[in-house]
Amino acid sequence: MSLFRIYLVLLIVGLGAYTLVVGSNHGWNLLPIFFSNITSVDWQGQFNLDFMTFLSLSALWVAWRHQFSAAGCLLGVIAFFGGMMFLAPYLIWASFRTNGSVGELLVGANQASK
Repeated sequence: MSLFRIYLVLLIVGLGAYTLVVGSNHGWNLLPIFFSNITSVDWQGQFNLDFMTFLSLSALWVAWRHQFSAAGCLLGVIAFFGGMMFLAPYLIWASFRTNGSVGELLVGANQASK
């Protein structure tokens, strides 16, 4: 579990630094660019659409893990828009909360106890 947590920290640092450089050089208005790439029906659009499906799966998993409670649904929305900058810290937090239990990390405490 320690290596997994280290990997997640590296993702946060690397992606955070990259995001700051891109945002500083190209501005912070991502959504119009993101969706215009999808509507262009080229490889950038394909990648963005594929990535968006990963974001939706992440959001559904987070909400499901919290049994679609109000907090879980809110976390799901944050997961969708936050991407890895949300999911990596969330997984670090959850890994400590579950004392490193992979099963509980994947399905949540309520499902793991069944």
